[in-house]
Amino acid sequence: MRLPALILTVTTGFLSLLPRQAPAATPVQPDVKTVVRVMDNLYRSTTSIGRMELTAKTETQTRRLSMRIWTKGTEKTLVVIDAPAREAGNATLKVGNNLWNYIPNISRTIRIPPSMMLSPWMGTDFTNDDLVKGSTYAQDFDTRIEGRSANPAGWLVAMRVRPGVVGRWQKIEWIINDEATLPILGRYYDLKGRLARTMMFSEVKNLGGRLMPTHMTLESVDQPGHKTEIHYLDMKFDAPVPDNLFSLSQLERQ
Repeated sequence: MRLPALILTVTTGFLSLLPRQAPAATPVQPDVKTVVRVMDNLYRSTTSIGRMELTAKTETQTRRLSMRIWTKGTEKTLVVIDAPAREAGNATLKVGNNLWNYIPNISRTIRIPPSMMLSPWMGTDFTNDDLVKGSTYAQDFDTRIEGRSANPAGWLVAMRVRPGVVGRWQKIEWIINDEATLPILGRYYDLKGRLARTMMFSEVKNLGGRLMPTHMTLESVDQPGHKTEIHYLDMKFDAPVPDNLFSLSQLERQ
C-alpha cells in the first residue's frame, strides 16, 4: 500500500534535480547609426550585380518579370528586364538625380522627371525610387529606436522625413531582428500620417557572402488585392562594374 507514495517521493526528488532554465536575456538595444547603415546597404555595397524575379498581382491579372540589376554606390543603378519576351529589353537607368527608361518597342529613351520618382514602376506597387533607391535613410530621415515590438518580435525603429525633403512618406516604421542586422516588416505612412503600405521581408539566405532577406512582399492599403513580390535569385557584391555601363549609349544595348 505504500508503493504509490514511494514512487511519488522518488519522482518528486528526480524533478528537483533537473537544472532550471535561466530567463532569456533581453537583447541589447542597437545603435541608431548602425541600423541606418544596415538599412541603406541591405541590397547594395560599393558595387552589386543581381538577378531577381518580380511578380505583380491585381484583382484581374498577374505579371511576372525576370530582371538583372547593377549598382555602383548610391548614385548609379541599371535595371534590365529579360522576360517575358514582350517586355524584354525595357531598362531603367539612374545616374545621380537623373532617371531614364528605355523602351525597345519604340526605340526610345524617356527621361523621368524628379516629380515622377514616386510614381509606379512598370505598373507595379513599387515606385521608381524604390527600384533604384534614389533616396537614402541617412540623408533623408531622422531615425530613433522606439523600443521593443511584440508582433512581430524585434526592435521598433521609426524614421521621420527631415524638414525640406520632398517625398511621399511622412514616416516609415521598421521592425528589425534582435541583432539589428535584418528587417522583418516595414510600415509606410503618407504625408497625412495614414498607413499607406506594408513591406514584409522573408526567406533569409546567404547571397554573395551575406545574409539577406531574398523575398519582399509589398501591399498597398488603398488597393486591396494588389501585391508585388520580389525574389532575389543571385547577388554579387563588390564585383567589378565598369562606369560606362551606366550610360545612355549602353542603356539601349542591354
